[in-house]
Amino acid sequence: MRRIFTLLILGFLFASGAGAQSYKFDFTSGKKVKDGYIKITSADRYDQAKGYGYDLCPSPDGRSKAPFFFSVAIPDGNYHVTAIVGSKRNAGETTLRGESRRLFYENVKTRKGELLPCSFTINKRDIHISDKEDVRIKPRERSKLNWDDKLTLEFNGDAPQLTELIIERVESVPTIFLCGNSTVVDQDNEPWASWGQMVPRFFTDSICFANYAESGESANTFIGAGRLKKALTQMKPGDYIFMEFGHNDQKQKGPGKGAFYSFMTSLKTFVDEARARGAQPVLVTPTQRRRFDENGKIENTHLDFPDAVRWLAEKENIPLIDLHAMTRVLYEAMGVEESKHAFVHYPANTYPGQDRPLADNTHFNPYGAYQIAKCVIEGMKKAGLPVVKFLRADYQGYNPSQPDNRDSFKWNDIPFTEVEKPDGN
Repeated sequence: MRRIFTLLILGFLFASGAGAQSYKFDFTSGKKVKDGYIKITSADRYDQAKGYGYDLCPSPDGRSKAPFFFSVAIPDGNYHVTAIVGSKRNAGETTLRGESRRLFYENVKTRKGELLPCSFTINKRDIHISDKEDVRIKPRERSKLNWDDKLTLEFNGDAPQLTELIIERVESVPTIFLCGNSTVVDQDNEPWASWGQMVPRFFTDSICFANYAESGESANTFIGAGRLKKALTQMKPGDYIFMEFGHNDQKQKGPGKGAFYSFMTSLKTFVDEARARGAQPVLVTPTQRRRFDENGKIENTHLDFPDAVRWLAEKENIPLIDLHAMTRVLYEAMGVEESKHAFVHYPANTYPGQDRPLADNTHFNPYGAYQIAKCVIEGMKKAGLPVVKFLRADYQGYNPSQPDNRDSFKWNDIPFTEVEKPDGN
């Protein structure tokens, strides 16, 4: 009943906007409003009945430089977003993220009086596969912004500003569906991050990323929970599906288990389902864990699972991104001590409620995830994927043997942290 009511509200809001499946919001302080725009003030807080408004944190008051969030209730699908950032009154610096901390623009500087358009395409989904079936998400996912019934946009940075916001449904943009585990998933809270939530930042609004990955998942449990089935409800010809599994699959024991047995069968299911819908499967070998030997070389902890992925890619003529090989180069280039700064290694009391040190050698922090996202892009280029034509002009290429200086990486935290590590290892 709740979902039916929400859909009725959505239909009214879309019909009353600037056109079918379109929203336009005016965040300026003036009283005059453009035709077709909805005026937003600090009093406009999100609620289900209204279907839009400031969310999660206090509304901006024109003086604070704190991050703020804005949500809109919309149906599943891809949406082209144009955010006009800047202010006529003050200089600003704005970072744009969406849903569960998917990065789209970072550190956009505007002079006083300067207004800049930032456009990207974002995927929104909920848990419903059909009227009778839902994705079986985990209890800790119930609060994830990726799975709720609204699109949430985050405006962060040293001085975040927003003047205008346009959200329009798009059907023709190709989608890259990301399937995987905690090394791929959109992590909601600091200090955790994964490459899947960083990679959209490097692409134009001509491509959309839909990150279906979840912590702790193996290829077969991903399918069993209905995550692939949900992705298939949105998949269309010309789309892509990236699969990075192995971390959790290798822990499965028993008859029929193993890299060249049940794991291969599950990956083949992804491949066949994607091809049946005219989508291009892309296989990704698992990221290395941070485990060095006495000579400062990375030890392989994934058994024969990376080789199984490579074998299937060759047998089925599937593009391959060898992230296992690239992250070995990356971590060894960083070295034993410096590589800790790419993972969740923090002394006690770095974050609220963190009374013990964090020393995780599987999961990345934002800097590490950003580096690995660049490795993925280089893998896309090496595999000859046509989507690299949609890379933004400011992407200068990347060599994992020469990682970015971490002092040059700037990340504004959100006010939400989590001490508990993600599922999986």
